[in-house]
Amino acid sequence: MKVALAGAGAFGIKHLDGIRHIDGVEVVSLISRDLDKTREVAARYGIGHVTTELDEALARPEVDAVILCTPTQMHAAQAIACLKAGKHVQVEIPLCDVLADGREVVQLQRETGLVAMCGHTRRFNPSHQYVHKKVAAGEFAIQQMDVQTYFFRRTNMNALGQPRSWTDHLLWHHAAHTVDLFAYQCGSPIVQANAIQGPIHPTLGIAMDMSIQLKAANGAICTLSLSFNNDGPLGTFFRYIGDTATYIARYDDLYTGKDEQIDVSAVDVSMNGIELQDREFFAAIRERREPNASVAQVLPCYEVLHALEQQLQRG
Repeated sequence: MKVALAGAGAFGIKHLDGIRHIDGVEVVSLISRDLDKTREVAARYGIGHVTTELDEALARPEVDAVILCTPTQMHAAQAIACLKAGKHVQVEIPLCDVLADGREVVQLQRETGLVAMCGHTRRFNPSHQYVHKKVAAGEFAIQQMDVQTYFFRRTNMNALGQPRSWTDHLLWHHAAHTVDLFAYQCGSPIVQANAIQGPIHPTLGIAMDMSIQLKAANGAICTLSLSFNNDGPLGTFFRYIGDTATYIARYDDLYTGKDEQIDVSAVDVSMNGIELQDREFFAAIRERREPNASVAQVLPCYEVLHALEQQLQRG
């Protein structure tokens, strides 16, 4: 299977590292804004074709699928371009930052029958898979999720400490992980959602702090705190409080409520959530089936985010 990858930044490199461990998949085209930097990354990973234009890669007949690791504001339009070009597509989170655009992607996927998936990595992290399997087996019922998503980004820098050409967003990007995961893990749709946010940053034009409350139809609740102002441990930390146990998930690792590590090495074929996400994408293409985290499956998350955005604007 031959793949084009758009976005040679921090997250694009994570995908390239993961794909190295997947047999039968080759990245044949790398697309990014800075041609010189893109050539450097391509040389490191043995990628033969480099361009700054997605359309150029889509025109290559050998390309079967595309992974989009581009700025948020491009995701929906680029996913639509890929589907119209007859290419399977995996778009990194978020699917969109305007609900109507996300709905258009879902509609086009249905019309084309191609695989279209969104990078909701938390569905694939071994830590969260472990909890999901406990819920599915009837051994654990979530009563509450308490989630902290904390970064220190008072300037517009990416995960590699490099200047960004676009502005990240707590609601449409970072909250999307938890909103989707909460409904997915509970196996129950979100029926109530509330949000408040802190002051708008004078130059970035976004709220740097946010708090979200969610309730699922089965009664489970979720509290999510997000900040770009946090000067301390960085990342997202999930506490699952249930009827039989408490679990704390830190990316691919899992702990008990007493901070005892749980061995999740046998949960899947890898301990790398990004690699597992990519494996699902390629397997769905080969098996001609809907993938976990298909654009249709994650659309309800963006409907909740849209409602929260309207609430914040009114507030």
